Amino acid sequence: MSRPILLLAVAAFVSGANLRVADPLVPKLAESFSTGVSAAAGVVTAFTLAYGLFQLVHGPLGDSIGKLRVMVVGLNLAGLACVACAFAATLPALIALRFLAGAGAAAIIPLSFAYIGDNVPYERRQATLGRFIGAIMLGQVFGPLLGGALSEFVDWHEVFAILGAIFFLVGLLLWPQARRAGAPARKTAFSPLRRYVRLLRDPWVRTVVITVALEGFAFYGAFAYLGAYLKQRFEIGYLLVGAIIAGFSIGGALYSLMVRWLLRRLGERGLALGGGAVMLLCFAGIAWAPSWPASVPSLVLIGLGFYMLHNTLQTRATEMAPRARGSAVSFFAFCLFLGQAAGVAAFGVGVERYGYARMLLAAGLGIMLLSVWFRWQLTRNARSGG
Repeated sequence: MSRPILLLAVAAFVSGANLRVADPLVPKLAESFSTGVSAAAGVVTAFTLAYGLFQLVHGPLGDSIGKLRVMVVGLNLAGLACVACAFAATLPALIALRFLAGAGAAAIIPLSFAYIGDNVPYERRQATLGRFIGAIMLGQVFGPLLGGALSEFVDWHEVFAILGAIFFLVGLLLWPQARRAGAPARKTAFSPLRRYVRLLRDPWVRTVVITVALEGFAFYGAFAYLGAYLKQRFEIGYLLVGAIIAGFSIGGALYSLMVRWLLRRLGERGLALGGGAVMLLCFAGIAWAPSWPASVPSLVLIGLGFYMLHNTLQTRATEMAPRARGSAVSFFAFCLFLGQAAGVAAFGVGVERYGYARMLLAAGLGIMLLSVWFRWQLTRNARSGG
């Protein structure tokens, strides 16, 4: 990877870590502010909400003034907000500052994907994105570990200050490259709504974003309840549940290491179809596992299967609107978040009515059918010259 992409990978690692770092801090925050855990969890919700919503802002802004410039501003905003979190005197103030941190961090990953789309030829792009995803996965793995470990040795205020310092450092390192890159040669007006309406007029764009929304609905809708299912089914502790669920991230890292080999063996369409098949088998393996050790391989391989399909979608998203790549990738990310939110709500109702195992099997079957449909769409698009 080139130096700018390596720096973006570091930024993505920090963004991914910040997305999950507050999770283990919630009990300590509840104690510090003398409130309930549900109220303290607002620091997690605020960051995630801003992270999803501001995808829609940063994409068009990156297309208008330059992707690296927007990312540097986002890194500095997130850094400033994180440092300010260390001085928050009330829980509402901390929640507001975490919202600002999420708004800044939201610029990093989708615009990094768009930047890679601008600078890496399509035939090498999926492999590059696959390795880049490895940095995000490591961030999401180490985020909770970082928050939990630091909270054992320092106060929660200092955890946020350390994160802020890392954001500032990455922004400082990336700034010379952003200044050299300058503004886009083809300047466009900052008009997000008009741009997204224009994107949705394209049938191929609709295909990709509908597919990723349905993928987020089915996969994350079921995945959100895996911890509860494992605890209820096997009567194991929370620490062990967390360790088993972390297998998903290991599978994602495994994909990052294997992506070149998988592409050579399966091709783009084979990756999409194979990812759906692996996820179906893994959801079934988890639903029918006779013991918790038997579920571990499925939790690892489900991460591999997910990224086989998802990274194929992600790569296509970087090419579905080359003249508005920042907007296109940001809209893609927003649709994934939207599908995920709807899926968690819908699967919650389904679990209460039909039980965990049936809903896991339904998710696996739904994803398999989705991957078959998307493979067919890829074939149709190739025949039409897309």
